[in-house]
Amino acid sequence: MSSLQQLVGDWSGERRTFRVSWGKAMMWIFLLSDTFIFGSFLVGYMVARMSTTVPWPVPSEVFALTVGGATVPLLLIAIMTFILITSSGTMAMAVNYGYRKSRKVAAALMVTTALLGASFVGMQAFEWSKLIEEGVRPWANPMGASQFGAAFFMITGFHGLHVSIGVILLLVVANKVRRGDYQASGDYGIVETAGLYWHFVDLVWVFIFAFFYLW
Repeated sequence: MSSLQQLVGDWSGERRTFRVSWGKAMMWIFLLSDTFIFGSFLVGYMVARMSTTVPWPVPSEVFALTVGGATVPLLLIAIMTFILITSSGTMAMAVNYGYRKSRKVAAALMVTTALLGASFVGMQAFEWSKLIEEGVRPWANPMGASQFGAAFFMITGFHGLHVSIGVILLLVVANKVRRGDYQASGDYGIVETAGLYWHFVDLVWVFIFAFFYLW
């Protein structure tokens, strides 16, 4: 076999060259492109915030909740963040049990992760409804700079869409794992691939949390 044929053979064998499946490789490429999109959004947000002459809303006031007559700043956001971080832990455990071929445990942990993600989206919808009741719109904001509404709804909405897609993805993969679709081949790498997506969504939220709620 010539060196050229050997090279072609190495590259055509998806696991021989890089020891990674095509599914995982494509997920990494997708996440890299998504990183550029979220990065562009956050840079645009910083530019809009620093260039406006109108006072920017104070996060601790905008996102405060009233509990028992007391105002608690960022309470809902703290709960949302805790839920998403917890879901990263359950997803990591699902990947671990997947490679151990404990399909029932892995599927149960993936469903748990999906439920936590759905809870996050539900809380985000409540947060949106609260701001809309207070008059915040993509084109207007009674609390300060009008750019706040446009940036907030666009970036958190785009992230919420990713979480929603992740919930569906996890439920589909969990069902396949539970049924034993991957048992014959013993390849549970799809669980790790789904986990990569979920961990990326969680990581993006850390930046959104810092930019919108702490800055």
